[in-house]
Amino acid sequence: MLKKIEVFKENDFSEKQFKKLLVHDSPYFKVINFNFRGGQELPVHSHDIEGQLSITVLEGAGEFLGAENAVIPAGPGDVLISDISEPHGVRAKTDMRVLVTIAPPI
Repeated sequence: MLKKIEVFKENDFSEKQFKKLLVHDSPYFKVINFNFRGGQELPVHSHDIEGQLSITVLEGAGEFLGAENAVIPAGPGDVLISDISEPHGVRAKTDMRVLVTIAPPI
């Protein structure tokens, strides 16, 4: 069965901290929408499991963050792909919407 989720309608922004919406969760993969106000961030972190993740910028501008202070500019249509055990994070320069896919789900 096809399932449509309108993340722009389902998830908004918060002045206090980034907002998170679980879009999909199955035994095969997980999809999460994060919305950041400019200046908010998901700090660099990693997970001690096997798997991969993708972070796709839907709207706005910011940076993908990585190990050893790595900073990669990120804008609409940019995708970061890495092993989930690799350090990763996001910092928003403007209001920013990202879609994270994790496989297999944690």
